[in-house]
Amino acid sequence: MAQKSPPSLKTAPMRMAPVLVADDWSDYALMDSGDGQKLERFGPYTFIRPDSQALWPRRLSEKDWAYDAAFSGQESEEMGRWRFVRRVPETWPISWGGIKFHARCTPFRHLGLFPEQSVHWRWCRDLIEARVKQAPKASPPKVLNLFGYTGVASLVCAKAGASVTHVDASKKAVGYARENQALAGLDDRPIRWIVDDALKFVEREIRRGNKYHGIILDPPKHGRGPTGEIWKLEEGLDRLLTACVELLEEDALFLVATVYAVRLSFLALDNGLAAALGNRLGQREAGEMAIPEQGSNRLLPTAIFARWSNQT
Repeated sequence: MAQKSPPSLKTAPMRMAPVLVADDWSDYALMDSGDGQKLERFGPYTFIRPDSQALWPRRLSEKDWAYDAAFSGQESEEMGRWRFVRRVPETWPISWGGIKFHARCTPFRHLGLFPEQSVHWRWCRDLIEARVKQAPKASPPKVLNLFGYTGVASLVCAKAGASVTHVDASKKAVGYARENQALAGLDDRPIRWIVDDALKFVEREIRRGNKYHGIILDPPKHGRGPTGEIWKLEEGLDRLLTACVELLEEDALFLVATVYAVRLSFLALDNGLAAALGNRLGQREAGEMAIPEQGSNRLLPTAIFARWSNQT
């Protein structure tokens, strides 16, 4: 007797996206890269940071690599040290899309934001604004921002008209996010700031019966929750994606996942998202994110992503 083929799973079709390039900045620029480092401008200040993907030679001369501070730790290290050659304030304002927020030198080589994420900020903003315009008298779309860090995505979504729940395991990061809300002049917008383990929070929301129209998740490779919970991306991502899809409203707008610093293809990430989405209609796309280098045609790769929207 011939064996029956297993039923195929009909999922939202995937579009292999071109590289998403964060080319919409005025307060940030990648000035040069190479030899395992990158030279960047955040507002009026210039920094050197390690980047293992910058395998090519530098384009500019040593003299042109003038900087205000350089990070001495390796990209793979948890923490390092900044070496300042000129005075840099503890925080300084920069902006994107008409929203102001703080930049700052952190012990983890980051500067309070990830510039490449602007490709997702813009995408989420446009989807939210379209929904609000379509139904101006309806309740605001609800957005959940997991691993929300210093909250720029939360501010973008709130300004676009969403009611936002921002979750991060770091009390300090949530404090920085609140400072950004004040700087942006968005204190009147509906944003809940929550210090919690992302997966535990999502699973509690499922039990409560809460739903969201949009979910943003930017999980780290590894981390700890506020009460010592251990997060490992390879072990927890599938469970997290599945749980997040369960939180989506029937008329949800989007879900976007970004992954950094892992030996993982965007195709693998997309396969996980497709499995979690099941038969939900819409459009998936997956690929790489990059930052354009000023004065050249080079792109510096930064992360992989997979995202879904209700657009067909």
